Amino acid sequence: MGKPTGFKEIERQDRTYAPVADRLTHYNEFAIPLTDEQVSMQGARCMDCGIPFCHQGCPVDNLIPDWNDLVYQKDWRAAIEVLHSTNNFPEFTGRICPAPCEAACTLNIDDAPVTIKNIELSIVEKAWAEGWIQPQIAPHKTGKRVAVVGSGPAGMAAAQQLARAGHSVSVYEKQDGVGGLLRYGIPDFKLSKQVIKRRMGQMKAEGVKFHVNTHIGSEGFPTQRLIDDFDAVVLAGGAEKPRDLPIPGRELGGVHFAMDFLRANSKVVQDVPDSGEKLISATGKNVVVIGGGDTGSDCIGTSNRHGAASVTQIEILDRPPEKEDKGLTWPDWPNKLRTSTSQEEGCERMWNVTTKEFLGDDDGNLRALKCALVRWDKDDQGRWKMSEVEGSEFELKAELVTLAMGFVHPVHEGMLADLGVALDGRGNVQGSTEGSDAYKTSIDGVFGAGDMRRGQSLVVWAIREGRQCARAVDEYLMGMTSLPR
Repeated sequence: MGKPTGFKEIERQDRTYAPVADRLTHYNEFAIPLTDEQVSMQGARCMDCGIPFCHQGCPVDNLIPDWNDLVYQKDWRAAIEVLHSTNNFPEFTGRICPAPCEAACTLNIDDAPVTIKNIELSIVEKAWAEGWIQPQIAPHKTGKRVAVVGSGPAGMAAAQQLARAGHSVSVYEKQDGVGGLLRYGIPDFKLSKQVIKRRMGQMKAEGVKFHVNTHIGSEGFPTQRLIDDFDAVVLAGGAEKPRDLPIPGRELGGVHFAMDFLRANSKVVQDVPDSGEKLISATGKNVVVIGGGDTGSDCIGTSNRHGAASVTQIEILDRPPEKEDKGLTWPDWPNKLRTSTSQEEGCERMWNVTTKEFLGDDDGNLRALKCALVRWDKDDQGRWKMSEVEGSEFELKAELVTLAMGFVHPVHEGMLADLGVALDGRGNVQGSTEGSDAYKTSIDGVFGAGDMRRGQSLVVWAIREGRQCARAVDEYLMGMTSLPR
């Protein structure tokens, strides 16, 4: 529980960031970590809640008060053991998770939650530096073969757990690098790819085999091979079908899906040879990002590093309140105004804006957006309805637009269609998370986890699902399992 009076005596102190003018000149991570002593003092702020609501906020079930206390006691090695007992990749979540645990922290009632996310990251980075993170090689092999399709956090978590259970695990990734969206979708300035590579090294030593440039369902790897060659299959390919904006002018040059923009840039930054991806440059252009989430923020940070003339982010929803009503929201994740580090680097943010048309020049390239203001009102049934504000149309100059409006479901063409796996009402791979059918699809021996099963979500949910799916697969193959839930 840390120090009993720590939350009264010690001010909240989180990591800081390099100045904007400095970090815009490169694609390296720019967070400035606290010292071990400072982190230890932050761990001391964790109070004896009685009911640790941070557990409610953490999808991966981190034992947060336990490792907070261990950091306060300066027992860092025990802290990483406790942390790893629930989370295979705290170096991922410590960087890119939005920290719903901190929103649920009891100290967040007065806006000073324990710096859980930073403590988590500090633990795992110290463990790597000290050499405490070593391969956990299964003492006995089962002789069972498992294929994991997709190398994002769900696939990686499932693969690592299954390898530690003694199974022979092969991970298949259609891109030329492991990590899923962590590799090319999240910019290097938020997540250095060395972080993925060192964890891959551990997993390879544990027996996981990674196969990149392997697109299941293509001529090079027919889907039926999964069924023929493996005892079990985990579908963890993510929800990659982007939400489109089918309005007049969509075909104009300069209108791109956000992930195409980010992936091409990341491959250039990471110096991927012969990637076949052409850089989509924002240099000198007026950029409009459609969508107010994390992917949109990544487009902002990338555009500013290109040297965009201007960056504007538009959102169709209302502007969130500056501060939530804790009496109504705590300990749940609140709807409130948040400003990312990329937004701090420079962009204009606009709310209640809908895009009606993309306007082009004589050469077929984008020159502007025709937009209008909208309002949201409740109907007689209490449902929110959008309406356009009469006479509110305006043009927004732009030579580059990135569509960052989220993802609707997994790509159905290819592997999923070949398997004939059942889909739920939202187009995701159908499967529950409880009982004897946990993570099972409609095909015997085929399981689904992460965004491919639950839809677009957070990295922490992906890791949770990968771990739980691995337990279900192990029990399916062996009739029992010792893997943690």
